[in-house]
Parts: sequence; structure tokens; C-alpha cells
Amino acid sequence: MQPKVIFGNAASEGANRWGWFMGYFITPDDDPRSTTALEIKWGVHKAGDSRTEWGVNDTAATLSILINGQFCLQFEDREMILSREGDYVLWSAGVPHCWVAQSDCTILTVRWPSTPGDSVAVRSPQ
Repeated sequence: MQPKVIFGNAASEGANRWGWFMGYFITPDDDPRSTTALEIKWGVHKAGDSRTEWGVNDTAATLSILINGQFCLQFEDREMILSREGDYVLWSAGVPHCWVAQSDCTILTVRWPSTPGDSVAVRSPQ
């Protein structure tokens, strides 16, 4: 039986999964971090780190919250710069996006639901 309370470190637990430490992909299935309800990522980025390929989630909504630094998310019709601790961007399923770390930064991202194969690369929408 898995414990009902877990203590850990988001950065180390997500190190092998690009920062994602909670979601359907956690094994074993009875681990409390294994869930199809949501995914959580602790993203630590160096200035200049980027995802230049456009990505989209078919069913999941996403919330990214700036912990520190400066981070830019680009969408089809706008660019959102997170520069103050606590700045966030929330977007619905089906919205293409890419990003760049404009300084060393930390981002907490929550995506729901957690569905295998939901995140796909797309051609630039422009």
C-alpha cells in the first residue's frame, strides 16, 4: 500500500521527464503522484532555453506561473512576458504555443487532464 502523504523535491523527481513530476506517466499506478486528473511541472530554465517548435494540447488546459526570472510564452495572436513573481498565463486546449526563457527562471506549470499523447508538435500557426 502506498503512503497517503508524500514528501519530495519537484526538481529532482522531474529531472528525467523535462520537469514533469505528477501525471499519468508516474509509475507504479498506485503512487499518489500517478493521476489522470492533472500534470505538474517544475521548470528550471537558463536564459535562452526555448521550445521553438509550436506545441498544442488537444484536450488539456494549461496554467504556467512564474516563480522567478523572466519567461515569454508566444501564442498565435500575442506574446505574453511573465516578469513579476506570480505572473501567470492560462490557456485552453487547442491553443498552439512556444516559449523562451528570457533570463534564468523557474516556472510552475499545471496541465489538466493528464492524457497520454495529448501534447503534439504543430507547424507554426503563422
